[in-house]
Amino acid sequence: MENASSVLEFRLSGLNETSEKRYFIFAWTALWYYLTLLCNITVIFAIASDKGLHEPMYIFLCNLCINALYGTAGFYPKFLYDLLSQFHVISYAGCMIQIFVIYSSALCDFSTLTIMAYDRYVAICRPLDYHSEMTNLTVLKCILFCWLAPFCCMALVVFLTSRLALCGSSIGKLYCETWAVAKLACYSTTVNNVVGQTVIIIYFGHAVLIVGSYIRLIGTCRNSKESRYRFMQTCVPHLFTLFNFTVALLFDVFYSRYGSISIPQSLRNFFALDFLFIPPILNPLIYGLQLSRIRKKITSLYFRNSVGIS
Repeated sequence: MENASSVLEFRLSGLNETSEKRYFIFAWTALWYYLTLLCNITVIFAIASDKGLHEPMYIFLCNLCINALYGTAGFYPKFLYDLLSQFHVISYAGCMIQIFVIYSSALCDFSTLTIMAYDRYVAICRPLDYHSEMTNLTVLKCILFCWLAPFCCMALVVFLTSRLALCGSSIGKLYCETWAVAKLACYSTTVNNVVGQTVIIIYFGHAVLIVGSYIRLIGTCRNSKESRYRFMQTCVPHLFTLFNFTVALLFDVFYSRYGSISIPQSLRNFFALDFLFIPPILNPLIYGLQLSRIRKKITSLYFRNSVGIS
């Protein structure tokens, strides 16, 4: 019997069926990671370099892009390395770090999207109170909430996971995940289940709050053409982002706990990677294309650099 003190590394078996296509997958993944970095860094630089964009909505968007860089750093480098390696293993400490980074980033996304929904609610439903309510201090508190709450939640989850006595070291995924490690436990994981379910309920409750705020927004926007325009420009992209991210993460969480092993590994990999691949590149593309001020700033940066080079 192995336990937590003797399990020094985990074997990731998610890539076992992709060995024949690994070079193609490596090239495609490397390109996708490059585009993800490029899109997020471009939006961050556009917002940071223009004082006119130093407003709450754009600061929260910048935070979303920074979080995308943080979360993808916990997955892509290791995944790319595994694609070129014959042995797909990760150290015990590396596994715990990967769990912390990937899922604290996911929770931070939910927190940021919730704050962005509240910002839009105040801007559209209570425009006269917006500047007095969304002060610099309030924005700072919101940013700290977006990071500290997920960090504390995942620190507790990782701590409880690290205390489990393990009877195995094989994880049937492409990356480390809390429940995949908990399944290897020799004894009861009741405490881990309760804490995990509580975190899930709290953060998916964020999605309910966002939907509720947008129901109020829709009612307000019906009475004003200007409000409808602002809703379509800033809120529709937000809703699309939220829907994609929530569905992808829900599948990952519930499949990890209740999914059947009869589903082909390639299909399981596809759905498990959705929330790691799609939202980090979709968010800057949607907001960069939809928000006119960011689009103009990025265009001006691009053409100015092009003219300078020529």
